[in-house]
Amino acid sequence: MKHCFFTLFACICMTIGVYAQNSLLVCTHIESGDIEGVVEDSVAIYKAIPYAAPPVGNLRWKAPQPVKPWNGVKKMTAYGPWPPQLSRREGKVKMSEDCLYLSVTTPAKSTGEHLPVMVWIHGGGFQTEWYGATNWSNLAKCGLVIVNIEYRTGAIGFMAHPELTKENPNKHSGNYGLLDQIYALQWVQRNISQFGGDPSKVTIFGESAGAISVSILCASPLAKGLFRAAICQSGANFYPTADKRVWHVTNHTMKGAEQQGLEFQKHLKAKSLKELRKIPANQLVGDSVGFYGFWPCVDDYVIVGDQRKLYDEGKYNDVPVILMSNSDEGVMFTQEWEPKDYEKFIREKYTFAADSVLALYPGQTRLETYDSFSDIWRDAAYGWPEYAWATRQSKTGKSPVYTAYLSQWTRTSYVGSRRRRGVSHVDELFYLNNKFSHLNRKGKFNVEEYLGRIMQDYWVNFAKTGNPNALGLPYWTPFEEGKPTTMEFNRGAHLIDVPNKLYIDFWDHFFSNWK
Repeated sequence: MKHCFFTLFACICMTIGVYAQNSLLVCTHIESGDIEGVVEDSVAIYKAIPYAAPPVGNLRWKAPQPVKPWNGVKKMTAYGPWPPQLSRREGKVKMSEDCLYLSVTTPAKSTGEHLPVMVWIHGGGFQTEWYGATNWSNLAKCGLVIVNIEYRTGAIGFMAHPELTKENPNKHSGNYGLLDQIYALQWVQRNISQFGGDPSKVTIFGESAGAISVSILCASPLAKGLFRAAICQSGANFYPTADKRVWHVTNHTMKGAEQQGLEFQKHLKAKSLKELRKIPANQLVGDSVGFYGFWPCVDDYVIVGDQRKLYDEGKYNDVPVILMSNSDEGVMFTQEWEPKDYEKFIREKYTFAADSVLALYPGQTRLETYDSFSDIWRDAAYGWPEYAWATRQSKTGKSPVYTAYLSQWTRTSYVGSRRRRGVSHVDELFYLNNKFSHLNRKGKFNVEEYLGRIMQDYWVNFAKTGNPNALGLPYWTPFEEGKPTTMEFNRGAHLIDVPNKLYIDFWDHFFSNWK
C-alpha cells in the first residue's frame, strides 16, 4: 500500500512540475517513508533525512537506534540542527541533541542510475561544526551522489564512563559519534539506490576530525564493506595508545576515557549516570561548562587497538586512499608565546625528546615561537600521521595510497588576516568547492580557480574509479618510500618527495620510541 501511494505521489509530482529542471529526482522513497527534496544549483538536495532515532533521554550515550517510520511525505527542504557545542554559537544557530540527520545531493533523474557516492564527514575536533556547513553541489554536478552526515560531538558523542561500560552488552563506552558514522554508512548501503546512487561505489572523505574519523573507519571491523575508497584531508589516527590522552602524542584507552568521564561527572556535581542523563544537553557542552577534551578512545570494539600496529599486521580495511595535508596547517591554531612558557610546554608534552624538539622548532623570540608552534602542528598533527599511514599500507596492503601536499598560497583563507606562510588548515575546502570564481577577472581563470579544478578532477576520478588519474591530468603515482610520489598542488600539480622530510623523520623516530 505504501509503495502504491508513493507511485501516485510521484505521478502527482511530475504533473505539477516538482520534477523541475530536466526532471531531477526530488521525490523518492526510503526505508522509513516517502520524502521530497528541493532543487538548488541544478541538483536535487534532501537536507534533513533522519537516519537514526533521536538520541535523547535514555538513548543518550547509547548506540544509534532505528528511525520510526512515518506516514505521508516528509519535506526535506531545511537542514537539521547543530549538535550541542561551544556556547559561542548559542543564539546564532539552532542546536539540539536530536541531531542525527544526513543530507543527500544528487544529479540523478531516476533511481536506476547507479552513480558513485561520496560520503562527507565534517571536522571540528570532535567538539564542533555541522553537516550542513559544506555544500558539495559542485561535486554532485560531476556525476556523483553526495551524502553529508551529522554525528554526536563533545561529551555527548565521546564520553566514556564505567557505568556506561557496565550497562552495554558489548562492555564498551565512548565513541558514540563514531557509531553514528557507521550507522549512517549502513543507512547509505540500504537506501542510496533510491537517490540514483550505487552502494557498491561509496567513497568516504573528511577533513580534520572528519579525516581522523575516516582513518578510524579504515581500521574498524565494524565498517568493513561499507565503502570502497577513502580520502583524508589533514588528519589520521596513528598515535600510540596510553591511559591518558596527551596533545598530539597519545590516544587514550577506554580505561583512561572512563576516568575522564568520572572526572566530568564530579565536575558537574552529578551523583550517577542517571543524573548525568537528566542534565540538559547544553549544560554538557560549551564555554560555561569549563571541561573539554572528549575524543575517540581505544575501546576494543569500534577502535580495536593501536592503529600503527594494526596496519603493521595488515589488520585493516584495505581500500585505495588519498592522504593530503597543507603547507601551513598550524597557523589556524598557533600563538605567540613567551619563550620560557613555550619551552615549558614542549618539555611537558615531549619529555624525553624535548631537547630535540626545541632544536628543530626553536623559540628564542615570540615571533619564533609563533612559527615553530605552527610547524609542530603541521608535522606532528598532520604530516607524520599521514606518513605513518602511507608507509604502512604501501607495505602491508594491496590497495594503492596516493599522497598529496597543498602549498599554493592564496589570498582567501579561513584564518583571515593571520600571518601565513602557506595554506592553512581547512583552506583546501576553498579549492575543492570552487570558491575562487569571485577572483576571476575579465573571464580569465585565476591561479586558485585553475588549481581547484585540477584537485576536483582528481577527487572525482578517484570516487568514480578508485584511481585519481585520467587523460589530461599529470600522472599521480601511488606512494613509494624514497621516491617523488607525493603530488604537490602549487600553480599546477607535480610530484615531489615527502615534504618536510627531516621533520617527519624526527617524528617517526619519536613515535617509534615513545615511552
